[in-house]
Amino acid sequence: MSKIVIDCNKLMRMLPHRYPFLLVDYLEQVSVNESAVGVKNVSIGDPFFQGHFPGNPIMPGVLIVESMAQTAGALVVESLGLHDSGSLVYFMSIENAKFRKLVIPGDVLKLYVKVKKARTKIWKFQGIAKVDDNIVAESEFTAMMVDPDKG
Repeated sequence: MSKIVIDCNKLMRMLPHRYPFLLVDYLEQVSVNESAVGVKNVSIGDPFFQGHFPGNPIMPGVLIVESMAQTAGALVVESLGLHDSGSLVYFMSIENAKFRKLVIPGDVLKLYVKVKKARTKIWKFQGIAKVDDNIVAESEFTAMMVDPDKG
């Protein structure tokens, strides 16, 4: 079993997302300013399975990208020491998104994000999502840090 570096309680101090939209359970690895590995335990209880698709539950690709982005957001907060600040991380762009395999209930989704460029407020990432060491999705995305008072 992987060691938990940032648990769900700490994640909720770092990210504004809450159920049903917190799509990362914990981070098992963080290299400040460089990379992180998040984990999402995919469950039939996840609310998106009610409509995607009845009788054939598949995690929506956009939510896989969102899971990668939330992992990246936690990396930014950890890197900049912004815990409990209420800072928000907004998508600016999503590029080269590819979906290679289905993600279904019972899968353990591992979210690998790597910093490609970092400025004070704008960060660019490469994200890869895997199940059992198989790539299920990948994307490059850019996000901006926003002061909660200026959101």
